[in-house]
Amino acid sequence: MRQTHRPRRTRKGFTLIEVSVTLTVMAILLGLVQLSVLGLLRKYTFKGQIHEFISTMQMAISAASESSRRYEVIIDPIEQSYLLREITTPRLDEVLQEEIIVEGLFGDNCRVDYVEFDDGEMAVSDRSKFRAGNGGWHYGGRVVFRDSEGHPYTVVVNRLNRVIELLEGELEIWKPKSEQEMAFSP
Repeated sequence: MRQTHRPRRTRKGFTLIEVSVTLTVMAILLGLVQLSVLGLLRKYTFKGQIHEFISTMQMAISAASESSRRYEVIIDPIEQSYLLREITTPRLDEVLQEEIIVEGLFGDNCRVDYVEFDDGEMAVSDRSKFRAGNGGWHYGGRVVFRDSEGHPYTVVVNRLNRVIELLEGELEIWKPKSEQEMAFSP
């Protein structure tokens, strides 16, 4: 008997391993895309914008404490914006373009309500300036924000320990006492 050899058919398709590898690569790419989209969305959420602002404040105090340079974070409640600049001229009311390090905007879901310094000065419509040098913050204070539902949040700038923190609510800050309020006089 003679055996005839039949030509072996080649199948056109994918093996289970090829399909698994392809799906794994696609899942990784989809995860990366999702992370970058979520990062962009987070930037436009209330907490994302607040954390961007706090990072700017921390950048100012860190850079000032590590050098002999002075920095200033300017908050504009009218424009709903802020900027960080390195102070390079003696004229503090003039901001040069080359001094600006960071510029940011607050959105509709994150609004600056007002700024109050620990010396009692209140800034609702004027530009507020937190200045930092290698000795720390010139003034401490609070920045009160409102989210899209009107809930207050307070960013506290502590000039004694250089800590900047976000707290829920419209919190009071400690202010210096006058001589009349002191239990003893010098």
